[in-house]
Amino acid sequence: MYQWRKFEFFEEKLAGKCAIPEEVSGKIECCSSGRGKVVIGCDDGTVSFLDRSLNFSYGFQAHSSVHFLQQLKQRNFLVTIGDDEQISSQQSMCLKVFDLDRIQPEGSSSMSPDCIGILRIFTNQFPEAKITSFLVLEEAPPILLIAIGLDNGCIYCIKGDIARERITRFKLQVNNLSDKSQSSITGLGFRVDGQALQLFAVTPSSVSLFMLQTQPSRAQTLDQIGGNVNSVAMSDRGELIIGRPEAVYFYEVDGRGPCWAFEGEKKFLGWFRGYLLCIIEDQRSGSHTFNIYDLKNHLIAHSLVIKEVSHMLCEWGNIILVMADKSALCIGEKDMESKLDMLFKKNLYTVAINLVQSQQADATATAEVLRKYGDHLYSKQDYDEAMAQYIHTIGHLEPSYVIQKFLDAQRIYNLTNYLEKLHEKGLASKDHTTLLLNCYTKLKDVDKLNVFIKSEDGIGEHKFDVETAIRVCRATNYHEHAMYVAKKAGKHEWYLKILLEDLGRYEEALQYISSLEPSQAGVTVKEYGKILIEHKPVETIEILMRLCTEDGDSAKRGATNGAYLTMLPSPVDFLNIFIHHLQSLMVFLEKYTNKVQDSPAQVEIHNTLLELYLSNDLNFALLSQASNGGDLSVKGTRPGAAAMSKAESNGKFIADGNDLTPEMDRMERQEKGLRLLKSAWPSELEHPLYDVDLAIILCEMNEFKEGLLYLYEKMKLYKEVISCYMQAHDHEGLIACCKRLGDSGKGGDPTLWADLLKYFGELGEDCSKEVKEVLTYIERDDILPPIIVLQTLSRNPCLTLSVIKDYIARKLEQESKLIDEDRRAIEKYQEATLTMRKEIQDLRTNARIFQLSKCTACTFTLDLPAVHFMCIHSFHQRCLGDNEKECPVCAPEYRSVLEMKTSLEQNSKDQDRFFQQVKSSKDGFSVIAEYFGKGVISKTSNGPTGASS
Repeated sequence: MYQWRKFEFFEEKLAGKCAIPEEVSGKIECCSSGRGKVVIGCDDGTVSFLDRSLNFSYGFQAHSSVHFLQQLKQRNFLVTIGDDEQISSQQSMCLKVFDLDRIQPEGSSSMSPDCIGILRIFTNQFPEAKITSFLVLEEAPPILLIAIGLDNGCIYCIKGDIARERITRFKLQVNNLSDKSQSSITGLGFRVDGQALQLFAVTPSSVSLFMLQTQPSRAQTLDQIGGNVNSVAMSDRGELIIGRPEAVYFYEVDGRGPCWAFEGEKKFLGWFRGYLLCIIEDQRSGSHTFNIYDLKNHLIAHSLVIKEVSHMLCEWGNIILVMADKSALCIGEKDMESKLDMLFKKNLYTVAINLVQSQQADATATAEVLRKYGDHLYSKQDYDEAMAQYIHTIGHLEPSYVIQKFLDAQRIYNLTNYLEKLHEKGLASKDHTTLLLNCYTKLKDVDKLNVFIKSEDGIGEHKFDVETAIRVCRATNYHEHAMYVAKKAGKHEWYLKILLEDLGRYEEALQYISSLEPSQAGVTVKEYGKILIEHKPVETIEILMRLCTEDGDSAKRGATNGAYLTMLPSPVDFLNIFIHHLQSLMVFLEKYTNKVQDSPAQVEIHNTLLELYLSNDLNFALLSQASNGGDLSVKGTRPGAAAMSKAESNGKFIADGNDLTPEMDRMERQEKGLRLLKSAWPSELEHPLYDVDLAIILCEMNEFKEGLLYLYEKMKLYKEVISCYMQAHDHEGLIACCKRLGDSGKGGDPTLWADLLKYFGELGEDCSKEVKEVLTYIERDDILPPIIVLQTLSRNPCLTLSVIKDYIARKLEQESKLIDEDRRAIEKYQEATLTMRKEIQDLRTNARIFQLSKCTACTFTLDLPAVHFMCIHSFHQRCLGDNEKECPVCAPEYRSVLEMKTSLEQNSKDQDRFFQQVKSSKDGFSVIAEYFGKGVISKTSNGPTGASS
């Protein structure tokens, strides 16, 4: 005991001056505490209640004399044992249960709680003996288990609801001893372990244990040495504590446990918040010392010389000692901060750490003690031990506090250790990962770096920020480690970045991409395809073909080819990686179109191929991608196809199998472009499988005449076709084109010959041969009047009259024939007119004889009633029906003539009004537009008929 440190962790409360109130007049026989009050039983039978300040609250008469009492904690009940002569003169010892929540006033000066149960302790089956100990266990309410120890070694147990008198009694017997004086029960203790209920029983010469869940219960002897009254207690862990002069012993259910050698007679023993309370009498001086032991930390938390103690209690977080002279001492524990300050002043950091850990302080408080201890060791330059303390604060102390202390290069080993622990607990940030990896690289500790990077074996999540680790390893040239982390974490973009940008291992990068899922492979190719195309064009194109065609997953082929193609990536998605390598792009798209005929993106693909085929060289940005929002921020920088990189040239030659000069390459590409223009616009489709406007622009920009002519002709823009020949002064091709496109019988446009004649008329050079040939077709189809022909050709000073002499002669001869035919027609019409006039006159002046004998409608014999018309048609009246005013046979012809006449008269009137309005209006154009809207000037179906009439 004398080797233990002494501290003043406790202090006297109530200013050190407190005493039992005068209202407690009798001799104190027993005390109890609980539920915020102290209960005192006296030999005069009174029970008194004291408050927190040990002032008298109230009291009542419980027995003639009170021997034992216990305040229950679950319910506000008080259980007492005492003499009560009113019950029985022979067996006056009884047990009472009081309900302290139901207090009835007795007069004006005292209050008495309800007594809800009175029970005789001794019966015929349980003979009377002296009671030496008493203990109550609260089981499930309202069940109580009361143990009463006697001086004869017996324990009377009462179990049940005493208020309702539903109880059972049983007796426990400690092993019989020859010396009856050594068999008195000096202490009892209940231990509840799950469903098991055990009872410790102590005599001066033994320690026994009863298993109450088994009946009958027999004593199990734990020790052959016991203890005296008041030197027995129970710890909060269910251990029995016995104080003997030489030591204090702890007992478990299996026997004696640890013992502590505290010398001196143990007058009182107790347990308070993990502390052992002990009042020791010095046999030589007779003085009493009150010690509070912290057994875990091996220190004396308080020591005080006191007077003789009669009772010891614990309530309100304090220890209350009741002296024999009715004075009292109240001792309370200091707060944790005060205790720690006391230890810090003495630099007892180890004791402080043990103290906070033993008293189950929160983790933050423990970490603060460890931090101060670490600071103390750091100031003493004991860096290793200081770091050991700082490591224990991880999770509660800000890591930067520790890191700043150890940033010195000489303490990098300690810093590395701290950062490792920080990562092990998953509390490291990106900056901590960066710092730890930098420590490894500065120390050149490859083994630790390997352990840090590769120790997880793919189980669980990484304990560090992956991208930070990769970045630091790359910066310090630990590329293999960076690749390991990237591959393990599935950071494919980082893995490829290291392979391609740092190591230049293109073959390995391509193999890695091939091993990825198609979706992930597509993403990585988009990211790093430019580098791969530059160095490994052939292999990269093969990967793209596997991604974009069904070769990537042949198991999915089947009847749903179209649906599956829509799930595959489109070659258009990868165009940006070919921005500097258009030759490779052309090879890729050609392979794709040869393999996939019905791609959803075939229009975009054909547009791109047309640009590649029709360009003069391959140094340009893709117009099709500009129109579709593509990336044109990077322009080609090479002077032409001949200046392409060696890798690309190799890829092209491998793919095409020939070596071409720039001019030959251009011609070959234009041939491919023309074939694409034709094949992508089959006759059965109205619109082509490419952008026509873009194709026309490309042909014009690159002066590709064949493609332009094909597109114009396909779009039926015949005038633009001959315009191309005119611009090229290709007279032979121009005439051949008009022969093909100007034939109206084959859906051509005959007006092309008029445009051709106008061209030669304005040419300004001798083109007699061509003009004669053009006039042949104009004359054949009667496209232009001769006067227009003469006016058109007169503008060319290089043409003579001999060119059109034969044409004019033939036209004059034709005109003469037409004039003769018109004259004959006039004479014929005049004769017909005279005949009609004579017939009209005859009808007006002479009678008409009707001699028809048959009905014109039904051809039966004509009988009355009959109707005769002036046109010599006769009908039965019944055959005419309701219409008797006009001949059914001649009526249609007559009506058409009337309509023709009405139309002519109306047109004549409208024409006169039209010319009059045009002359008088300030805006003649608006008048003309109005008549066009009415359809007066437009060509009608009645015009030619009226004119011929």
